[in-house]
Amino acid sequence: MSVSDTDIAFALELFAGLGPIRTRKMMGGLCLYREDVIFSILHSDGSIWLKGAGAFADRISAESWTRWIYSRNGGKTAAMPYWRLPDAALDDPDTACKLARDALSHLD
Repeated sequence: MSVSDTDIAFALELFAGLGPIRTRKMMGGLCLYREDVIFSILHSDGSIWLKGAGAFADRISAESWTRWIYSRNGGKTAAMPYWRLPDAALDDPDTACKLARDALSHLD
């Protein structure tokens, strides 16, 4: 399953306040980049995930955001450094962009 054009358009509109965003399809999803730094992933189910590092990751973990965890072969789980964007941010581009800027400020 791949991401839909509708979901891609929604994510790009949601983060339009960040300025130019580059995208790249991979792993059945879509990576979003700002100035060549990946800050978000759009999954094929339409969910949007922000990359967390440093104090931002600590903050969103403390706020109980849902972390991307998947099962590997053999039943072991692995946690990725991405957390699902809260529903409230999906309805508010200003909030979504503020959170994305916070994420980007902790990424290289």
